[in-house]
Amino acid sequence: MDELGKIYQLIVPVGGVNLAFNLNVILMTWIVILLLIVFGYLSARHRSLLPGPMQAMGELFVTQFYTLTEDALGEKLAKTYGPLICALFMFLLLSNWIGIIPHLSEPTMDLNTPLSLGLMGFVLAHYAGIRAKGVKNYIRAYFEPIFFMMPLNLIGEIAKVVSISFRLFGNIMGGSIIILVVSYLTYSLVLPPFLNAFFGLFIGTIQAFVFTMLTIVYIAVQVE
Repeated sequence: MDELGKIYQLIVPVGGVNLAFNLNVILMTWIVILLLIVFGYLSARHRSLLPGPMQAMGELFVTQFYTLTEDALGEKLAKTYGPLICALFMFLLLSNWIGIIPHLSEPTMDLNTPLSLGLMGFVLAHYAGIRAKGVKNYIRAYFEPIFFMMPLNLIGEIAKVVSISFRLFGNIMGGSIIILVVSYLTYSLVLPPFLNAFFGLFIGTIQAFVFTMLTIVYIAVQVE
């Protein structure tokens, strides 16, 4: 948490424009991805009818989020989007939890991560809507119930990306700031470990679930 105000950047000049990459976020993201790959490998390594702890945990994630996706989108679309929804939740969950480990920080504490995931959900939802309705009916939906409502409908769709992204970013960043301030006030003696567990485990789990469920809802709304 002491590194909250420090940003290690890689500046890459491209066509007269400097692109800044947050090296800490990139590193934390790859750590999360590698941990998920290891978890997937261990879960599927020795599959059996009597599952071990890792297989049981992996099957729990897959079964629960496939069921949620199927309830919202139907059996056909669940086969397409179920794996993505499960992977999205697991990535967000581990990204929110990893800050509990000393000297590591949450990738979701940087706005670029939740915003990129929000944009991904936005693109997927509208892609699914076009495939389900056809281009003509998809465009027509923006002019309902009256044609001059089109600008408001467009703003409403863009607002979904802003809402889902800033909700996740705000909760994770806010928790990190609170822990940092309380740590300095109490010299990291009593409250910070409990706050770390509360914001990392409890709030992190809830925010990962909310983000994932909203992504499912956005897709469901477009395909209706």
